[in-house]
Parts: sequence; structure tokens; C-alpha cells
Amino acid sequence: MIEQILPVKIGFNNKNKMLTDNALQILKARYLHRDANGEVSESPDQLFKRVAKYIASAEEVNRNIWETRFYELMASLQFLPNSPTLMNAGLPNGQLSACFVLPIEDSLDEIFTTLKNAALIHQSGGGTGFDFSKLRPKDDQVSSSGGKSSGPIAFMKLYDAATEYVKQGGKRRGANMGIFHVDHPDILEFIIAKTNGNTLQNFNISVGITRDFMHALEKQEDWKLINPRTGKVQKIVKAAYIWNSIVKEAWKTGDPGLVFLDSINKNNPISKQGYLQCTNPCGEVPLLDFESCNLGSLNLTRVLIKEGAKTKIDWPKLETNIQIAMRFLDNVITVNHYLLPQIKKISTTNRKVGLGVMGWAELLLSLGIPYASEEAVNLGEQLMEFIKTKSHESSRDLAQERSVFPSWKESSYAPHKPMRNATCNSIAPTGTISVIADTSYSIEPLYALAYRRVGVLQDKTQTEINSVFLEKMKRLGLWNEKVKAEVLQSGSIQHMPSIPKEIKKLFETSLEIPWEYHLLHQRAFQKYTDNAVSKTINLPEKTTVKEISEIYKKAWEYGLKGITIYRNKSRTRQVLQKCNFNNTAEC
Repeated sequence: MIEQILPVKIGFNNKNKMLTDNALQILKARYLHRDANGEVSESPDQLFKRVAKYIASAEEVNRNIWETRFYELMASLQFLPNSPTLMNAGLPNGQLSACFVLPIEDSLDEIFTTLKNAALIHQSGGGTGFDFSKLRPKDDQVSSSGGKSSGPIAFMKLYDAATEYVKQGGKRRGANMGIFHVDHPDILEFIIAKTNGNTLQNFNISVGITRDFMHALEKQEDWKLINPRTGKVQKIVKAAYIWNSIVKEAWKTGDPGLVFLDSINKNNPISKQGYLQCTNPCGEVPLLDFESCNLGSLNLTRVLIKEGAKTKIDWPKLETNIQIAMRFLDNVITVNHYLLPQIKKISTTNRKVGLGVMGWAELLLSLGIPYASEEAVNLGEQLMEFIKTKSHESSRDLAQERSVFPSWKESSYAPHKPMRNATCNSIAPTGTISVIADTSYSIEPLYALAYRRVGVLQDKTQTEINSVFLEKMKRLGLWNEKVKAEVLQSGSIQHMPSIPKEIKKLFETSLEIPWEYHLLHQRAFQKYTDNAVSKTINLPEKTTVKEISEIYKKAWEYGLKGITIYRNKSRTRQVLQKCNFNNTAEC
């Protein structure tokens, strides 16, 4: 039990300036509480105390002890919960969940009811996923009026426009996932819905792919498009035509991604409750209608220890962090304010949480392991297996202390594995919380050794040189003005003859790493992740349409639950930019 492993004093002193200028900028803009006049009224330390105190209010005994543990884990940047929890915990009617899926049924009343509910969720800081596949196709019959349907894409545009004007938590625009099943009659229109670069900018879009479709593609067969209103075949096209349309558009814009529906449902522990057809905005959590999920991420760079000249993973410390984090996330479900009774009912019935990681790239750099190596992939699998095992053990211990999740008897865990939570793990993108924690995003490689981050805080730009890279180069005696100039110019050291090959290999960046290794890392982590893995396969500008087809097919062969690619410069505006710090015209 956790009481026997703790009490561990993490030993964080908030006076030690652990938070970077970039972190402080984001905290001030989005997370710190403001008074009635809109002025910041709390410090970062007070934020962590506010969150810890509120999350610990779920404890019936040892509340003060758990409050201290939660505070120390966050304040030391070893773990951070999803943004709505940091923003809203302890505030009146604080909505703490990041991820929601809302149903869209084929009637005007239900479409607009869901739009209203989505606006409430966005306002509170949550993101929403929608499966638009139940809506009748464009120009289909509307019996009540004798007219013709506007079609799902028109309603997606309506949702997008509403999202534009409803800020999340009053701090940022909402985020959406729009999913379309590959057998919908309007699938080809959906595929090119974002082609002009201006439409559906508040949506990620993904095609729901089935095993049957992939087999039809392999055999070069026809594919039937089914009208969801009538259940009848409306059109027949070549499966290859749909596939080629997908990969061409992904090459052009980065959208659509793919969601592999059979893979998502294969190991669903609560499959008796329904078929999973949709995910949250970044794809890391497949959810049932009205279900929500609470996420948190362990900072892997904070579980490294030095033994002589060698750096190692502190596995006991990681285990302790997992136990505290799992309890924290389970408490979030208990103290959360639910915006809709349907959300409260299913969320508390299944008690899904998603504990993931950030700082994977920096952990590898600290250990001297190149991202594009079998050693890194094997370590990723070992690490995530450890996290999943310990997460499940923690959920089991919580079940023994607090009872199993209410739908447990109908789950695949019954009757031999008591669990407090239907799911325990998810690999989220960790966008802003990685900046707060001063570490690399999720399981992504470094995008560049030096880069600009634009569009994160309205018109503000953040610049960053990776601190692990800088420290290692200085320690090796390789840092000088010439190297600095090259890194600031290109974000890379690959073209510098003075740098040893093994150092170049270690510091390969996202666009320099073969896509095969991006996918191998995603597969390694997905193998031991209950929910799904949100990962972007960042690709060089010169990547071909054929290569993107290969990537999407390999993702299917690997049994991944989803796949997202982004070819560099395929959009006019991108968040991370590898460009000359002294040449802002490129940014």
C-alpha cells in the first residue's frame, strides 16, 4: 500500500526559481486566478496549493497529508494534471476534465442541443469530440419539411464558428475532434473539408477506418457508402480512391488523420456499454457518448538520478509518483463539477483516468540514447509497461480502499481483478503543461534544438534553446560561438563537421528522425497504454504522398489506435517553427 512507501519528502523549495520565464508567462496568461478587476491574484505556488487542497478534499482520512503530497508532486514539476484542473480546481463550480465526447444525432433539435453543451464545455476549459457519421448526407431527404439536408459538413462549420467565439476557461479557443466513418456518403467531401486552410480551424479531423475497409483496399475492391438514415447503399467507389484522397490531403494540410476503430474496440474493458466511435480532440482518449476523462502526465526528467558519472532512471521514485498521481486523478473524478447530468453519470460509473508522460526525449538525451535507435524503442516499451503495471496496482489498491468503479461487474476485469478505474493510462500531447514543467512534449522527439513557439499566447512568441542539449554540449566542451550561431540559425547540428557523429546522432531532431522510428515509439508506448497515444509524425517538407500512404498503412499493421502526420510547412501557420532567431520574417 502507498502508506508504506511514503512518507517521502520530495523536498521542493518554491524559492529556487524552477519555473522558467516561458512557464511564468503561460501561467500568468492562462492559469493564475484573477480578481474581479481581472488582475492576477495568486502566485504559481499558491496555484499549486489551491489545486492540492481542493483535490485532497476527497480524502476522508489523512487529508492534510495527501494535500501536502499532491502539492509537492506538482510544485516540484514531477507531475502536472490537465489544464482545466490547474485552471479551475478550488474555484466555484470548477470543471476539471480535459476530454469529452458528445453525441450528434440526426435531428435539428439534437444537433443544436449538442452545440449548446459543447459551448459550455469549451467555456470551462474542456475539449470535445464528435462523430458526425449519424447525420444524413448532403441533399438527402428531410421528411418534416420536404426539403433537402444541408449535410454533416455544414453543421461542422456551424460548430467551428461557435467554437471560435467561446473561449476555453475564458483563456483560449475551444478544441474539437470531428470523426467521419469511412462508409459515409459524404466521406470525400469530409476528406477535403480543410483544404483551403481557412475552414474548420478549430477542428482536428480524422477518418474512422475499419478492418473491412483496409481489406478492401488491399484487394483493390469496391467500397460501399451507406446512407445512415436509410441503411442502404447510396454509392459505390473504389476503396483505393478514398485512400488516395486521404493521403493526398494529409500531404497537403496534415488532415485528416486516421482513427482505427477496430483497434480502439479490441481491448475495450467496458465493451458491453457500447462501441467506441470517437475520441477527444487529440485522439488519446476514445470515449463513449457523454463520457469524460481526466489526464495527468509524469515528468520523466524528474526521475533521473546520478550514480557516479552515469545517469539512471530512479524506478522506486517513479513508482511513488505513479501512486500519488493515480490517487490524485481518482480524486478529481470525485470532486469534479459536472456540467451535465449525463456526463456525471457515465464518468462516475466508469471513472476513467489517463496517466501519461512528458519529457521522454529529454530523458533519452540525459541517458545518452538516440531517439532513432532500438535501445530507445525498447526502453520506451519497458518504461510504459512499468507505468501501466504500477498504475493498475494503484487502481487495485484504491478499489480495495474505496470500492471498484460502479460498472466493474460488467467489465473485462471482473471477477478477478478489482479496479477503481476503467482505464488508467493515456499519452496526451502535454502542450502547455510541458512548457510549465520545462521539458519536452509527451513522447515526441525534440522538434529542434532551438525554436520559436508562436500562437500559444495570442500574439506572443516564445523562444527556446533546449537546456539538456546546452548542458551536454558544454560538458563535452563542444559549445562555442560557431555552434551557437548554427543552432540559432537552423535548429540543428547535423551540418557541422566539427561535431562527432555519435553526438549528431544523439541530437537528431524530429524532422531528421526517420518516420519509421516515430511509429516504433508510438507502437512501444501504445502496447502498454489503456487508452491511446497522441503523437504527431513530423515529416520533412520533401516527404511524398507515397510515403504518407506507407506511414498510414504501417500504423494500421502495427495495431495503433490512430495516426496523425504533419509535413513541415504544409500549413501557412504552425505552432513550432525551426527558424532563424534573427529573421522573424520566416515566422
